[in-house]
Amino acid sequence: MSGLFSACTTTPGAGKIATAGAGDGDMPPPAPREFRAAWVSTVANIDWPSKQNLNAAQQQAEAIAILDRAKALNLNAIILQVRPSADAIYPSQIEPWSEYLTGAQGKPPQPWYDPLKFWVTQAHARGLELHAWFNPYRARHNIARSPAAPNHITRSNPAAVKTYGKFEWMDPGEESAVKQTLDVVLDVVRRYDIDGVHIDDYFYPYPIEAPNAAAGNETALNGKAAKAELDFPDEPSWQRYLALGGKLDRASWRRQNVNHLIQAMYEGIHKEKSWVRFGISPFGLGRPDRRPPGVTGFSQYDKLYADAETWLQNGWLDYFTPQLYWSIKQPGQAYDVLLDYWLGQNSQGRHVWPGLYTSRVGIAPPAKDYQPQEIIDQIAITRSRPSAGGHVHFSMVALMENRKGLSDQLRTVSYATPALVPATPWLGKDKPEAPSVAVTRKGSALRLKLAPGKGDSLYAVWSRYGGQWRFAVVPAGQNEWLVGDDATLGAADLVVVSAVDRLGNESARVMAWKKA
Repeated sequence: MSGLFSACTTTPGAGKIATAGAGDGDMPPPAPREFRAAWVSTVANIDWPSKQNLNAAQQQAEAIAILDRAKALNLNAIILQVRPSADAIYPSQIEPWSEYLTGAQGKPPQPWYDPLKFWVTQAHARGLELHAWFNPYRARHNIARSPAAPNHITRSNPAAVKTYGKFEWMDPGEESAVKQTLDVVLDVVRRYDIDGVHIDDYFYPYPIEAPNAAAGNETALNGKAAKAELDFPDEPSWQRYLALGGKLDRASWRRQNVNHLIQAMYEGIHKEKSWVRFGISPFGLGRPDRRPPGVTGFSQYDKLYADAETWLQNGWLDYFTPQLYWSIKQPGQAYDVLLDYWLGQNSQGRHVWPGLYTSRVGIAPPAKDYQPQEIIDQIAITRSRPSAGGHVHFSMVALMENRKGLSDQLRTVSYATPALVPATPWLGKDKPEAPSVAVTRKGSALRLKLAPGKGDSLYAVWSRYGGQWRFAVVPAGQNEWLVGDDATLGAADLVVVSAVDRLGNESARVMAWKKA
C-alpha cells in the first residue's frame, strides 16, 4: 500500500533529539535532528593514520574502523583534517603530500591511492557526512621531521612565511598566502564530493614567550598568559599596508586580514557548490568587552585576531563550533555560560554546534581528567537550548578507545536513536523528490526496495510497532533495507519512508507498508 504524506517543516535544532514514540495517527513524529560529529586529526597522527608509513591497505583499514565506529555510535558526520600544515592528504597540484601519511613530505601513499576520495566514498556509503578540515595558516609544525618538499610554501614562496617560535607560519597579511589557502580549499570543493569545509582556530598563531618555544594554545586553554609575548613578525606586510595609505591600527588590520579570508572563503565555497556548508571552530572565549560577568581567560580577539562575533553576525559561515573545552563547573569558563554567550551572538540564526573536549576522558594527570558523565551532561545541556542543534567531539581517538566506557554510554544514553543533520534552509529549502519504495516479505523482516528521486542523499525510515515508532537512516546509495520483526510485537504494522537531500530538506513521506 502506498500514499503520500506532506513533509514536516525543519528548522535548525527543531526535533533534534526526538526518540521513538507516538506520532499523530499514521503520521510518524518529526525526524530526530542533531549534528553528531567527531574530528579526525591527521596532524601528529593523533587519530588517523595511527602512525606514519603504513601501507595503503593499513591506512584504509584504519579509516574503515573509524567510520564503522562512528556509524555504530549513531554519529552522522566526520570532520577529517585534510591540510595539517600547508600539505595534503590527497593528490594536489598546489601543496605536497603530508608527511603524516608516509613519513616524508611529498611522498604519496604506497600503493598509490587517493585517501580523501576513499574517506568520502566510504563515509557516504554509511550515511555519514564528510567535512574536509583545513588548517588555514600553519606552514610547518614544530614536530615535523622530514624536510620540506620542493613545492611546499616554505620553499616555493618563502616571503609569505614567517618563523614564529618552532613553527613556520603563513602571514595573513600577505595576499599570496591568503590566495594559496583559498585556492587549496576551492580546489577540494571542486574535485571532491564533500559535505562541508571546516577551518579551525589557527589564524595568527597563539602567542609564545620566546623564539624557541612551541605552541601556545595549551597555555591559552589553561588561562595563563605569556609573560613577555613574542610579536608575530609581519613587519613587511604591515609596512606595505601603511605605504598604500592604510589607516587601521595594527591589531585592527590583522583582524581585517582574517575577516577577508573568512568572507572570501564563505562566498567562494557557495559559488562553487551551493550545498557545501562552511564551518569554523574558533577558540571558545568571546571578546573581553562582551563577555558575561565572571568569564575570564584568553582573548582570541586580541591575540589570534579572530573576531568570531563579527563572522556570526555577518552570516559568513553555516555552522559555528566554538571549542568549549572546559567543564560545566569550571570557574571562569563554565560550559553552559559560554554556550549561552555564543547563542546570544548568533543573530543570523546559523547552526551552533559546540566542540567538546572528549579526549580529556581518561587522560593523565587525573586532575585534568573528565569522567564520561561530563560529556553526557554537556550534550544534555546543549540539547536543552533550542537554538543549539548538535556538537562535535575532539577527537575520534577517545571514542575508538572507548575510554572509561564512554562510547558504550553515549550509544545507550545519548545516541540511542539515529538522527539527521539539521537542515540549512538559508542555502536552499526546496524539497527533494520522494523515493520509490516496494515492500515484500523476507523471512522475519519486511524488505524495502528503495529507489531515490532526484537530489536524494538519504532515506528516513519509520517503522511502527504497537503504537511506538522506531527510526532509521539509510544511505541513498543503498537499494535495500530490512525492517525486522520485533521479538515480542511481531512485524511492524506501518512503515513510512522519506528522502533527505544534501541540505537536510525532507521530501514528502511515502506510506510504504500498512498491515492489513
